[in-house]
Formats: sequence, structure tokens, C-alpha cells
Amino acid sequence: MAKGFSWPSLNVQIFLAALLGLAIGYGLQGLQQEHEVRVTVLYFSNLAGNLFIDLLKMVLVPLIFASIVVGISSLQRHHQARRVWQLTLVFFVCTMALAIVLALVMTNLVKPGQGITLAMFSQYTEAFAVQSFSPGDFASQFLRSLFQNPFAALAQGNILAVVTFAIILGVALVMGGENCQTVVRLLEELLSLLMRIVGWIMWLAPLGIVALLTRLVATQDSELLGSLGGFIVLIFATTLIHGVVVLPLILYLFTRKSPLWFWRGARPALITAFATSSSSATLPITLQCTDQMGVSQRVSRFVVPLGATINMDGTALYEAAAALFVANLVGVDLSLGQQLVVMLMAMVASLGAPGIPSAGMVTMVMVLQAVGLPAEAIAILLPIDRLLDTIRTSVNVQGDMIGSVLVDHWVAAESNPQTER
Repeated sequence: MAKGFSWPSLNVQIFLAALLGLAIGYGLQGLQQEHEVRVTVLYFSNLAGNLFIDLLKMVLVPLIFASIVVGISSLQRHHQARRVWQLTLVFFVCTMALAIVLALVMTNLVKPGQGITLAMFSQYTEAFAVQSFSPGDFASQFLRSLFQNPFAALAQGNILAVVTFAIILGVALVMGGENCQTVVRLLEELLSLLMRIVGWIMWLAPLGIVALLTRLVATQDSELLGSLGGFIVLIFATTLIHGVVVLPLILYLFTRKSPLWFWRGARPALITAFATSSSSATLPITLQCTDQMGVSQRVSRFVVPLGATINMDGTALYEAAAALFVANLVGVDLSLGQQLVVMLMAMVASLGAPGIPSAGMVTMVMVLQAVGLPAEAIAILLPIDRLLDTIRTSVNVQGDMIGSVLVDHWVAAESNPQTER
């Protein structure tokens, strides 16, 4: 290896892998079905692509379980500021719900990908049957799927039951206080190990992307590219509506603070988030920005780090819209009940998504599988994930900062009703 040579960053490798996969797949389109080169390349593409998908599935359930339990149990460190975390969680849940509803409405109106049939998913669509339930039957089935033996749920990959048990266990650890610190530390170490494994898997992402895109493009027509273009525009537009209209409007209605005031103070953090696509990497700058905007450190030092873990408006919006996009591509019409499941799982998935670039790739599998869509469909989303990750991470960080401003305003107003913030 020549002196001074260094491998390009993972982001560059993923981008180059996407281009290579598209090029190889396009080249295979000109070969006959029985051509030896085509058969050989597709064989190894299937092998490598399935390996990458299986690795993501392997880490999915324990990662979601540990992330949720650790995220909730971390609240016990802030038991002295009960009002702060109560207001924080209400804000996080409400803004994520607004983001997902916006995504579902916009995607149902635009219907990206509708009318395009992807042959590579035919085995899944043939086995996919939309079940229709009455509201009572749906509620009954949904509740029964929530409460199951946690060990069986972990072994079988029953995501809803795993999430339910993780939430209950997290709340129990909060109530257990200091007596449960050993369990909390054990789970934190487990999460750290899982994040290390995710890092290893991400280094295999370029190979997986080449394989999945080669298989995808070699068996599809050019309509897919046009459909992806429409989806990219839809995600950018919807995310910008949430970031430029919805969140600033909430800020103004509750605090009377100008959106321009916020953007001037938040600009360094938003630019860093856009460049790094990582809310965790942006955290130090985010805290500096909240300090400069006058948010008390008692509030910001809790709201912002917690938000970097569980408050992912942009990610939730993207995953909800992506699930409907994939459903349109595979020719599945999701019912209202199934879209409600998508909404719930998008919130849970965004809560469990680590604040690192492309971590949503892991949790996206969970959203798709929750309504029976093929996990292999992330092959369609991988080439554009890094592009869309920039803007959704910026909105994630924006939501954390607006949340800290709002919580600080509310807490100050409650402690001193005569004080104008």
C-alpha cells in the first residue's frame, strides 16, 4: 500500500457502491437470461445481499430492546427534575406524531411508486394478503400481540411484543431507582456492544449495497429511477414543511419567540447536523447553541441528550412515508388500521434509532416487517438514504433545540408565573 494512502470515508464508499451496483445491474440488463456472466453475477449478488439483510435482522431485535430500555431507564438520573422530563416526553411524542401524520397524509395524496411492479418482490406479494378487521377485532388482535412471553417474542422476532416488554422493563427500572443500577449498567454495556456490532455491519454496507442494487437494477426497468426521484422530492418537501412550518409555528405559539431568532441561534448546529448526518456527533454544538439562546443548562443538559436518543421527527417522518412507498411499489394497499400500525412502529423505530449516520436502515426493517412488507425492499432505499439522512438529521436536531426552549419556558413560567420569558 502506497505511503499516505487512506481509504475513503464510509459515506463515500456507500455512494460509490451505489453507483457501482447501478452500473453492474444496468450492464446485466443487456445480457440474456441464461448468459453465464449474468447467472454468475446474480448468484453472488443474491448470496451477498441476503447475507447483509440477515445481519441487519440479526441485530435488530436486541438493538431495539436495549435502546428502548436504556433510553427510558436513563430518566431515573433526572428524578429531581420530574416536571422537566414529563414536559419533554409530551413534546417529543406530540411532535413525532405530527411528523408521522404529515408524512402519511402527503404520501397518500401523492402516492409515489404506485403502478410499478417489481418482479424481485413477486414472491412476497403473492403471499401477502390484506386482512380486514372490524375496529373491535383489530383492537383485540393488536392488544394480544402486545403482551406475550418476552423470551418467546425475542426468539421469534415479534417486534411489538418486544417493544412492549422493553417499555415496561424501562419504567420498572426507573421506579426501582438505585436498587436497579446493576441491571441498568448491564443493559448499557449490552447496548454499547450492539452499537459496536452495528458499526461492523455498516462497514459491510458497501458490499451489501452493490449486491442488492445489482440484483434490483438487473431485473427491473427504468421506471424505478423516476419513482425514486418523486419519492426524494416528496421526502424533502414533507421534511421541510415540518422543519420550516410546523416546528417554528409550535415555538411561536407557545413562547412568542420568532423563528428567525431561533434559526440565527441554531444555525451552527443545523449546519453541522446536515454535514455529519449524526445527531450524536452534533450534540456538543447543539448544547452550545442552546446556551447562547438562553436556555438554562438544567433543562438543556437533559432535553438535548435525551432528544438525540429518542426524539427523531425527521426519521419517523421518513420511515412512515417509506413504508407506504414500498407498499405502493409491491402493489399492496395498506388499510387504515395497517397505517396506524405504521405510525406506531415509526414512532417506536425512531425512538430506538441510534444517532449515527444511516442507523435508520436498521430500524426501517422493523417498520416494514410490522405490516408484512419485505425487508429486502430496503434495497430501494439504500441508494438515497445518505442523501435524505442529511435533511432528516437536521430536523431531528432542530426538534431537540426547540424542545429545550419550550421546556425551559414552561418550567420557568410554572416556577414564577409573573416572569415573562
